[in-house]
Amino acid sequence: MSHLMNTYARQPIAFTKGKGAWLWDENNRAYLDALSGIAVNGVGHAHPKLVKAISDQAAELIHTSNIYRVLKQEELADKLCAIANMDQAFFCSSGAEANEAAIKLARLYGHQKGIEQPTIIVMEKAWHGRTIATLSATGSRKAQAGFEPLVAGFVRVPFNDLEAVKAVAQNNRNIVAVLLEPIQGEGGIRIAEKQYIQALSELCAQNDWLFMIDEVQTGIGRTGHWFAFEEMGVKPDVLALAKGLGSGVPIGACLAAGKAKDVFKPGNHGTTFGGGPLVCAAALATLEIMEEEKLAQNAAHLGQYIKERLTQELSSLTGVVEVRGKGLMLGVELDRPCGELVARGIANGLLINVTSDKVVRLLPPLIINQEEATQIVDGVISLIKDFLNG
Repeated sequence: MSHLMNTYARQPIAFTKGKGAWLWDENNRAYLDALSGIAVNGVGHAHPKLVKAISDQAAELIHTSNIYRVLKQEELADKLCAIANMDQAFFCSSGAEANEAAIKLARLYGHQKGIEQPTIIVMEKAWHGRTIATLSATGSRKAQAGFEPLVAGFVRVPFNDLEAVKAVAQNNRNIVAVLLEPIQGEGGIRIAEKQYIQALSELCAQNDWLFMIDEVQTGIGRTGHWFAFEEMGVKPDVLALAKGLGSGVPIGACLAAGKAKDVFKPGNHGTTFGGGPLVCAAALATLEIMEEEKLAQNAAHLGQYIKERLTQELSSLTGVVEVRGKGLMLGVELDRPCGELVARGIANGLLINVTSDKVVRLLPPLIINQEEATQIVDGVISLIKDFLNG
């Protein structure tokens, strides 16, 4: 530990193995994983089909380079674009890189239209990554502090406020795109209203802006659909994905459609590791497992059950502000900081997360069953009640 940079306030626990929705620590104690690596391990830990796909591919070929064709990458692009109803895919290694690609694409799109200072509208409390550009797009002063000067070219507005976007449009002729999360994860499980996101999509179309959706956390079945935008009745021009796409193997994707298609040309963007044979094999296996085991449907069903139980048991308590979320992306907002609940959960064999200081966040694997969902609910209810009762 002494040689690691001190960039994480780590919990004093290390896991040595996992199976399904469970993890075991160094002392072979079991924990129910209601966080899944922050929405990464959607198909659970050590899924046999995923393990086989990674193992088989590693035995054949791990890496060549994007200066050559990569057959698994082409297969994944076809599959992913068919599922998302998009036209093109660029693969990278993380969600931040997927959003970085989206930002670069939007700027290039603006320059191709003759706009010298292309500007992107972003949201308060948004989270798009920790690279300098994505950090600049992120709406967290805590995360940004100390890393100034930030990148110019962003205008921030309140989330779910269409009039604020319209006001910016009237006063800034350099707008080229809007970038937002359909559900703000790090921002506290805050959901974009359907009417708002539909009107925002229409506004983008009217102004010839790119409508860019960050589904790094919400995508790949997390909210009960392949993508959260589907339920909201919109289609993005640019879509950023990562987290659940590779089930723990680092892969991100920036998908483009419509007027965003063909903006990038050879030499405009690239990556050394993105879209290699190994990560694409993992992503293809993930998508196959999702389809075969109907995991998006499972997320919708058990997510609704968990949300209803939490609402019934907690919403009337003094200290509970709101229970909200979709699918297996859920949050319980309290009226006070509650970060200590993470350690309390660990002590009780339950892995949870607290975001925005006051929101208990649940992101369990999409493969959980009814019994595990009940264990998560009972555990969270007990933790919150004990916490509020002092």
